[in-house]
Amino acid sequence: MSGLTHFDAAGNAIMVDVGGKPVTDREATARAEVVMLPATLATIIAGQAKKGDVFAVAQLAGIMAAKRTADLIPLCHPLPLSAVTVDLIAVSDTVVEITATVRTSGRTGVEMEALTAASVAALTVYDMCKAVDRGMRIEALRVVAKSGGKSGDFRQP
Repeated sequence: MSGLTHFDAAGNAIMVDVGGKPVTDREATARAEVVMLPATLATIIAGQAKKGDVFAVAQLAGIMAAKRTADLIPLCHPLPLSAVTVDLIAVSDTVVEITATVRTSGRTGVEMEALTAASVAALTVYDMCKAVDRGMRIEALRVVAKSGGKSGDFRQP
């Protein structure tokens, strides 16, 4: 494992200079889970949440968040994203799995954009359902795959 790239020799935070890196196609996928009561998920699936279509709003929130990642993460490069997808699916009677995939052609990866999309989609599910289930938990936020760039491909086992 190489050293941390966001610090100079004196320990000061820096934005990594990617100007000399080649432009390559890059993709990253991140996942998160929202754990809730069975009644909460049943309400979402039945389309009876008082704030509207939870999955549709969370999907849109995730896409919008990916586009704003550089505004949220201090040393993140602003990137021209070519595609963002956010999918929400009930994988049990208590768990919604969120999968966000982001693509670009650029000099740096889109892992942070995928993580931001998945996390904001999860936060949106929480926000829209907190009135009926304050005990919901957002869990397992992680990068599950990335491709492109110098470090090559990665797949979470």
